[in-house]
Amino acid sequence: MLPRGRPRALGAAALLLLLLLLGFLLFDGRLRRAAALDGDPGAGPGDHNRSDCGPQPPPPPKCELLHVAIVCAGHNSSRDVITLVKSMLFYRKNPLHLHLVTDAVARNILETLFHTWMVPAVRVSFYHADQLKPQVSWIPNKHYSGLYGLMKLVLPSALPAELARVIVLDTDVTFASDISELWALFAHFSDTQAIGLVENQSDWYLGNLWKNHRPWPALGRGFNTGVILLRLDRLRQAGWEQMWRLTARRELLSLPATSLADQDIFNAVIKEHPGLVQRLPCVWNVQLSDHTLAERCYSEASDLKVIHWNSPKKLRVKNKHVEFFRNFYLTFLEYDGNLLRRELFVCPSQPPPGAEQLQQALAQLDEEDPCFEFRQQQLTVHRVHVTFLPHEPPPPRPHDVTLVAQLSMDRLQMLEALCRHWPGPMSLALYLTDAEAQQFLHFVEASPVLAARQDVAYHVVYREGPLYPVNQLRNVALAQALTPYVFLSDIDFLPAYSLYDYLRASIEQLGLGSWRKAALVVPAFETLRYRFSFPHSKVELLALLDAGTLYTFRNMSSWCCPRPSPSICPTLQAWTSPASAPAPPIVTASRPSRTNSTRTCPATMGLLPSNTSQPCSSPRALPEAEAGPALPLILALGRHQGNLPSAIPAI
Repeated sequence: MLPRGRPRALGAAALLLLLLLLGFLLFDGRLRRAAALDGDPGAGPGDHNRSDCGPQPPPPPKCELLHVAIVCAGHNSSRDVITLVKSMLFYRKNPLHLHLVTDAVARNILETLFHTWMVPAVRVSFYHADQLKPQVSWIPNKHYSGLYGLMKLVLPSALPAELARVIVLDTDVTFASDISELWALFAHFSDTQAIGLVENQSDWYLGNLWKNHRPWPALGRGFNTGVILLRLDRLRQAGWEQMWRLTARRELLSLPATSLADQDIFNAVIKEHPGLVQRLPCVWNVQLSDHTLAERCYSEASDLKVIHWNSPKKLRVKNKHVEFFRNFYLTFLEYDGNLLRRELFVCPSQPPPGAEQLQQALAQLDEEDPCFEFRQQQLTVHRVHVTFLPHEPPPPRPHDVTLVAQLSMDRLQMLEALCRHWPGPMSLALYLTDAEAQQFLHFVEASPVLAARQDVAYHVVYREGPLYPVNQLRNVALAQALTPYVFLSDIDFLPAYSLYDYLRASIEQLGLGSWRKAALVVPAFETLRYRFSFPHSKVELLALLDAGTLYTFRNMSSWCCPRPSPSICPTLQAWTSPASAPAPPIVTASRPSRTNSTRTCPATMGLLPSNTSQPCSSPRALPEAEAGPALPLILALGRHQGNLPSAIPAI
């Protein structure tokens, strides 16, 4: 028989234990609610914690095809997509299928890029944004993304009906991890959840950023739509299209417009239907806006997965850790994309178009052949990024002429002078590395002359191999010319100020527009130094020719050849007679890297005399580093469509 006090003691101990257990549960609940306000991915029931010790979702099967959707419009957005894709490809282990909703500009750029990139195990499908515009154009939107920022709302109906799951990304995100880890989070969805989002990492939807700030309704802090997991099949079954339309129409009765485009409407729908959303860990969308509170996430996370520049300022955003994030982004911005096409990929996949034929042709080359490098270069498929910078084609004119040229990084200084001399449209191909392409971008942005010209189309051909593929570059620039006529030139040649108008007038006067095939040969005069003054009349030109002296180019070298005469340069004589006629179309050029032997002028080339008197019989000797073969140039004007060769043999 137990003593009388023992049951009371046991009851008190049991009660104390119960109170401790209840207190622990309450304290844990408070921690979770506080973490929810701070954007903790583990906040809320049913969410997994970010701790590495917590249960991790099973990775997708080794070779499962992962689907990614991106809305992209315009030149700048296309460059952002390329950086995003580089970061995905760098870490990925699964084949990818990219679903790109694009306007006409972005489609032309990205189709060419992916066709020439030839990355293994990557499929790309394009969807016309113009066909989707009527579905969202009725929504007033103040976001800088414009109409295209609303198109993620219509992806369930725009993407193929058999596609059940997709990752949706903004163009301004950068991956720091394998995208398959993000895909694996679909396994955490309950039977009703269809949208996976990271909580918004600012106070935007709390409405306390400034006086009279009135955001769209949201659940708590709301969610950011820069990274979305969509169960398309469930959204279609739930009547997603009617759901978001009804919500948007109702909110627009009291709100003038969306401030954050699709994100406002997603949040308003989730506010009404919270069972649709699955909270994702914050590391999958580290948001770097001006008012970001993302530090609460990455100060505790073991690693970051996706960086999101969700501000119109992009890399100029105010953040005390912005240098770290900027350097991480620049790593992929300047990363050599050619390395991604050579990765070892063990998953079976259909090779890119033409890849097998290319490999067979390369395998047949003889490495002992003295011309092996040239033949190998001829088979190289270079990545091509057409219209690398914003470009506004000129209005169509019947006799318009585009100047077509090519250059490498060491000729950037020619661009400003060329823009001053040629007021018409230009199509220029640049042979650059990924890092040099960014230097070129900064060069143009810093130049008032170049930044003011929207009719110059720059096309980047990414460098690969030891040789300079001059004909491939010229073909890229030629194919992108939009006018009926083209003027082929080397970048070292500066046209006379009047040449553009002269050529257009000559085409009209000579009736070349009615010719099946036509070409005008323009005399070109080579000098030894860059000269920035041109003869203004034929009288002045002939006087200079009769002087028998040479122009010299500053800090450059060239070959020397006799002054043109009727027997040597009959074409020049025809263009420069009679003396009283208007100034002829002429170009001047410097030609570095020449041999140190005396050369004879081709029929269409000569030298403008100047005050210097270096005799043609004693050309300046060149260092070995500058010496090299010199190829005569013919600058031709002809019909662009169907009359010039479609491509110059790539040598």
